[in-house]
Amino acid sequence: MKPDRPLQIISLWSSFLLGILFHTQLGLMPLFHGRTVVVESQQTDQILGGIFWGMLIFFAIPMLLIAMTAERRDRPYRRWHFGFTVLYSVLNFSHLLADIAVQPVVAHQIFLMGLLFAIGLKLNQVAWAWLREA
Repeated sequence: MKPDRPLQIISLWSSFLLGILFHTQLGLMPLFHGRTVVVESQQTDQILGGIFWGMLIFFAIPMLLIAMTAERRDRPYRRWHFGFTVLYSVLNFSHLLADIAVQPVVAHQIFLMGLLFAIGLKLNQVAWAWLREA
């Protein structure tokens, strides 16, 4: 039986989005134990606004890709989609390296980012296979 690539892709993107949410949640969990999560920032409100918009776009793109993958099967979309999976893998690997460089190293965040990177690599593999089937 031929694998249902769009279903695999939607499942992997959904897992990835849940992982991103939990990455944020892990960062906020100290609040529930009376600890602070405040980070001293030298950034202006304008720069922070740009960062927040960037985070929103980073989260919104997979949401759109999930919806589009449910509807589209054409080769140009598959090529475009594969490019996004590669971009996200590069960004996730960069984020993993950045998390490793932060002191103190937070092991559970490193583990989660490693898991997200692995999910991204699997997403690359499935998206590539889907592209080749077109």
